Amino acid sequence: MDNIVEIRNIKKIYGDKVKTQVLFDLNLSIEKGSFNSIIGQSGSGKSTLLNILGTLDRPTDGEIVINGVNTKSMNANQLAKLRNETLGFIFQFHYLLPEFTALENVLMPYRIMGKKIDDKVMERANELIELVGLSKVKNNLATQMSGGQQQRTAIARSLMNNPSIILADEPTGNLDSDTTEQIYDLMRKINKKYNTTFIIITHDQHVAEKTDRIIEVKDGRIIMDVRRNND
Repeated sequence: MDNIVEIRNIKKIYGDKVKTQVLFDLNLSIEKGSFNSIIGQSGSGKSTLLNILGTLDRPTDGEIVINGVNTKSMNANQLAKLRNETLGFIFQFHYLLPEFTALENVLMPYRIMGKKIDDKVMERANELIELVGLSKVKNNLATQMSGGQQQRTAIARSLMNNPSIILADEPTGNLDSDTTEQIYDLMRKINKKYNTTFIIITHDQHVAEKTDRIIEVKDGRIIMDVRRNND
């Protein structure tokens, strides 16, 4: 299987006068279409790693290759374009715009690109709304939906630009156990339907154990990397 993400000798140091190193010479390859989790205690460096994988933060040293593109020399505009076209993000807090409906929130990544919302785009948005099971509430404002429905909307939004990779930071962190299971099953469904690569940060051991690969980070280093067969 081809690698869709590679990080090479990644270091991250914060501060100028007082330096704090949070990542130490990390090397990691993620295969296309795989379903991965990154676990670790608070302060382990896993969120920093996810931000670097998502080009939201730059490493102090090292290289990130996404879909065959080395991002090291890319400027801010080039990185923004890469993110918009290749990456989808799901966060613990859904960050929906409260004054917009579920459907309008799902369309937002396309609007950010400054492109016209034509019939084809609207058809895709409605297809995604149906995929995540929200057809009946697609015209509800974000504030008129349950927590699980809001997170499903956020998942549909993350898929709007047909990304190759979904980066999910504690996507079930605010949800009860039943809704967590539903969201996990939905992410799995997307992984299999679209061959979308998932990298999920989670504190939930139950969620991590259902992924195909568990990567554990401690004190800025990868201390465990286990592949599993969950088919």
